[in-house]
Amino acid sequence: MRKISHRQKKNFEKITDYIFSDLEKAIKILKKTATTKFIETVEAHINLNIDPKYADQQLRTTVTLPNGTGKSIRIAVLTNQSNIDEIKSAGADLIGNENLIEEISQGLINFDLLIATPDMMPKLAKLGRILGPKGLMPSPKSGTVSTTLIKTLIDFKKGKFEYKADKTGIVHVSFGRSDFTEIQLIENLKTLYNSIEQNRPIGVKGKYFKSLFICTTMGPSLQIDLNIFA
Repeated sequence: MRKISHRQKKNFEKITDYIFSDLEKAIKILKKTATTKFIETVEAHINLNIDPKYADQQLRTTVTLPNGTGKSIRIAVLTNQSNIDEIKSAGADLIGNENLIEEISQGLINFDLLIATPDMMPKLAKLGRILGPKGLMPSPKSGTVSTTLIKTLIDFKKGKFEYKADKTGIVHVSFGRSDFTEIQLIENLKTLYNSIEQNRPIGVKGKYFKSLFICTTMGPSLQIDLNIFA
């Protein structure tokens, strides 16, 4: 049996409810469990009544949290030469066309997100084996294939991100950091929940949400009563 550390034991003692029906109380205790020496990420793990092996039960979309995620990301933009100066002034970290494709083909990936214009997508097809496993292949569904590059770039810089359900039907999402205020975390979690609700797959029958847990990077999980969001 794995030995529980003194820090973990203290954190478990702070959990007063089996299922939290008061979101403010849950977030307050959540922040108290962030006891490491670094600023911890705050995560939500949401179990849905879906089977992603069926096309009409898949969940993959984007959301912009009102207070962001607290993470800064490097964004690369793949576009034609005529757009490069304009995109650079909008805050892109890396911009290119054929040269960027060549770098990627050599395994040089110095970005966290790749945005591309539709005309560049045929040239990216051969890089699917490199970008696909890393979740970096642009797609219209995730909003990373765009003709309005500046708006798209600004949105992702502000904290827009893609999320999806894994093969077991669970959505794993970071919705802030432990140094966020309680109000910021509550607003972010409610926005995330509403986004999942609004993007309910058409193949879902009956109850959609099974359970929702929140935790910090190194802290224990807290189960949230789903009726809070009703």
